Amino acid sequence: MDKGKQVEKEYEMFNYVMKSDSDDEEAVKFIKLAYESEALVEYQREKIPRIYIHRDRGGAAERLWNDYFSETPTCPPKKIKRRFRMRCQLFMRIVGDITQITSAIRQLAYGAAPYSLDEYLQMSETSSFTCLENFCHCVIDLYGREYLRDPNATDIARLYSVHEEKHSFRGMLGSIDCMHWQWENCPNAWKGQYTRGDRKGPTVMLEAVASHDMWIWHAFFGMAGSNNDINVLNNSSLFYSLKNGSAPPASFYVNGHQYTKGYYLADGIYPDWATLIKGYSQPTDEKRVKFKRFQESARKDVERTFGVLQGRFAILKCPAR
Repeated sequence: MDKGKQVEKEYEMFNYVMKSDSDDEEAVKFIKLAYESEALVEYQREKIPRIYIHRDRGGAAERLWNDYFSETPTCPPKKIKRRFRMRCQLFMRIVGDITQITSAIRQLAYGAAPYSLDEYLQMSETSSFTCLENFCHCVIDLYGREYLRDPNATDIARLYSVHEEKHSFRGMLGSIDCMHWQWENCPNAWKGQYTRGDRKGPTVMLEAVASHDMWIWHAFFGMAGSNNDINVLNNSSLFYSLKNGSAPPASFYVNGHQYTKGYYLADGIYPDWATLIKGYSQPTDEKRVKFKRFQESARKDVERTFGVLQGRFAILKCPAR
């Protein structure tokens, strides 16, 4: 029997039994089954047809190309950098590896909702969200081995050279610090553990090590915002390779002495470890005053990196997932 006719027959039988005054057990049993019948629920539920919207994707792609990427674009290069949060050369490099990324870049650059790009890019909410998800997976697969990794021996030598030239700190691997990232869409059940007294709302803490050229080669986040830098450091994986002996050789010489481990510049809250160099809290002589001034100046690398992140993604909203 056709499913539609079967549903209609069951519904008619149900109405008949409901109108009758019979105390028959079979009738009562049928009523119970009818209430639990998925077919009856589907019959009573209003059918809402899916709406298909015709989108001029070809025209949207042509407008996008003419506005930003043609030989004579409508928008100047400064507009491209502002709206996509990257230089045109970098954007085109990514385009060469990943296609259909405009929607994903716009969502990441502005924290825009997927449906907000429909009018200009002619993409539905589902398509925009799928593009963003696929884009993130592609970036990890394509660039993860090159950028999302710990420094190797060649990288360490380059970091030593750059930091010695820029800051006169020999053996410096980078600067370490933490920042609070506002979590606007934090679930209500989690707000208590992600809110600290000195913050207006819930935050996610980000620990990062950045070099002078703003290469973030270590990032750890996800800890509740009620923690501080020490709690985050104790839970991060920064020193895992050093602890298990898999770290690459990183020896350097200072004043004729050989040191086998590089170090990071940190502020006063961090513990007194050999791999963390902090400035003097209360320098008492000219030598210590000079060292404190140089150390604080060099540690601006990570603060400058955080400033760039906050400036570029100030309105980015962490999804509540």
